[in-house]
Amino acid sequence: MCSAHPNARCVLRGRIFPTVRTRCHWHNRTTAAVKVYARSAQLCFGRVIGPILVKLRTYIVEDNATIRENLIGTLEELASVEAVGVAETEDEGKTWLLGNSGQWDLAIVDLFLRQGSGLGVLAACRDRRPGQKMVVLSNYATPDVRMRCAQLGVDAVFDKSNEIDALVDYCIQHSSSPSGLDPNNPPLPAPGQPA
Repeated sequence: MCSAHPNARCVLRGRIFPTVRTRCHWHNRTTAAVKVYARSAQLCFGRVIGPILVKLRTYIVEDNATIRENLIGTLEELASVEAVGVAETEDEGKTWLLGNSGQWDLAIVDLFLRQGSGLGVLAACRDRRPGQKMVVLSNYATPDVRMRCAQLGVDAVFDKSNEIDALVDYCIQHSSSPSGLDPNNPPLPAPGQPA
């Protein structure tokens, strides 16, 4: 903590975070700062200063329940992600994503589903709102698959076997400015809510 503010401390989500050395913006001297997921927030006067990570509203299209639950747990813990829904089939994924276009910031899609294909979900969401991200998480992230996904407007492709850390980093990067916080792209109200 900044030596000028010895009583400053931060407890987020019930945990005291480890500190790292950084510069105090208020006093322009080296100080310890709170390490918050992206390691970019700073503590001074007892409040967090700097980019604050908001929950990235994420919809997951994955038919394997074990992978889906582990993915949700990992992303919620490490990347400030809030799972807003899941689908196991192409039709479920397309229906929810298109019917709730203002309620998600990120969609994570597997290519091989119980019914249909993740490629159908990706094609249906090609004309999504600016700022909404579509990523593929698949065991089949070959160069050909990556090229086909790029043709469908996918923002990133990650291999389930060895690129989970890269997916976490991607979510952290985008959680500091999801589409819902973009003043040029305000979120739509939930059904039944006043505009």
